[in-house]
Amino acid sequence: MLSERLAAFAKENRMSGKGPLSVALVVTRHAVRNGLPLDADTLLTEGGGQVAGLGRANVQAILKDHGIDRVLAEEGGRTSRGSIGKMRACVELLNALNAEGLADIQAIEAWWIERVRAFFLGKPFVLRFDASKSLRSIIRDLLDQAEKRQREATGTMYVGTVMQHLVGAKLDLVLGGITHHGASVADEGTGRDADFLMGDVAIHVTTATGEALIRKCQRNLEGSLRPLIVTTTKGLTVAQGLAEQAGIADRIDVLDAEQFIAGNLYEHGRFELKGRRETAERLIGKYNEVVESCEGDPSLQINLGK
Repeated sequence: MLSERLAAFAKENRMSGKGPLSVALVVTRHAVRNGLPLDADTLLTEGGGQVAGLGRANVQAILKDHGIDRVLAEEGGRTSRGSIGKMRACVELLNALNAEGLADIQAIEAWWIERVRAFFLGKPFVLRFDASKSLRSIIRDLLDQAEKRQREATGTMYVGTVMQHLVGAKLDLVLGGITHHGASVADEGTGRDADFLMGDVAIHVTTATGEALIRKCQRNLEGSLRPLIVTTTKGLTVAQGLAEQAGIADRIDVLDAEQFIAGNLYEHGRFELKGRRETAERLIGKYNEVVESCEGDPSLQINLGK
């Protein structure tokens, strides 16, 4: 009965991503320490903008109690959209279970821990290298997989993460010695001018082609850097329009990520089928290395299909 209620709640509230799982663990641990019922308002930080205790250290401490050392989320879900709403939903569920005499807190925490284990065992994406299809359609299929998973796990930006690390892997194969960062690590506060800085070129890999990105490009130009935006097909038009409005359209380059990556497969594959597949294998291998070192989600890995 309890497990069925938890499963239904998790499905209805999309609690499968690393951010939502972090919220569930922290809220449940509040109940372990303070008992039930809980007051959701007391689980907010002083400013009311974040869930109290929702950070990497606290989440990892809970996982360590259950013998798990892998990092669930670098920010513990703190920066994910909707964390407060999910916290309130968790509190409501726990209070309801308590009123019904079903709130076995230890069992509830153990149930969420099993969901974390399942998360770590999540299936990777698959790059299906079909010789009958264009390289752009092959890359598009991969990004479509990421977009589908993003819709299912609210708050986790899978498309942007996959794009960033694919571009980083491409640059590493071509030039070597690239410094990679986790996709959730913002440029601000790190001293970085972009996701990648190559010579005098500031490369921004993003799905968020809004005014904030254009302002960042303007700062690049002021610092004698040449901005290069790599984005989705949809983001391409938006970025170009905003750059036009800002009067810098002729000073920045905006490229489609599919084309940017596909071009690399053609060129380094020497425009031969065997070479393209070998280049794809090296690209995905490097991408997986980057994901393993920078991200805490093994389901971001990519398998190379037939």
